[in-house]
Amino acid sequence: MFELVWPAEAYLPGYVDALRRGWSPNTMRPEAAQEELARIGADAAAFVRSKVDREAAGGPITLPDGSQVNRLPGVALWMWDGAFCGAINLRWQPGTAALPPHVLGHVGYSVVAWKRRRGYATRALALLLPLARAEGLREYVELTTDPGNIASQRVIEANGGVLVERFNRPASMGGTETLRYRVALG
Repeated sequence: MFELVWPAEAYLPGYVDALRRGWSPNTMRPEAAQEELARIGADAAAFVRSKVDREAAGGPITLPDGSQVNRLPGVALWMWDGAFCGAINLRWQPGTAALPPHVLGHVGYSVVAWKRRRGYATRALALLLPLARAEGLREYVELTTDPGNIASQRVIEANGGVLVERFNRPASMGGTETLRYRVALG
């Protein structure tokens, strides 16, 4: 049975295995996998606690160009089917659906390569939408994807996502063309 689970030390061995096998929770910064392994090695319990940060108490976020920006409130959940499958996260600014320019969307997700094409990302996004409402997002969530990432576009569209714009990411994030979708929370 597929479900989203809150990060916990009981699930950590599967997460670590995925990182060691080349999966990264950050699709824009594959090197984040090694950073995560180092954080887990230093203090596994603190790492798990950091995955739910509704107060944005964690340190700054490193962008693909190496610059750092303040963290937004956010939560990460892990995809689970009896074993680790991937991660989906939600970030927001309290009281508004607006996001700063360096945050391309409210939601990001990544499925491990060996469990793709099973509908897990589609299901994870569907399960995350009520949480977005519970965290104060009322109208919509935004997600972005590359024009060539047809699988991700299908995930978003299967959850009611509508393409709202084609734009270029900020230079600090590679400057590449990107698609922005909105999924209504109504």
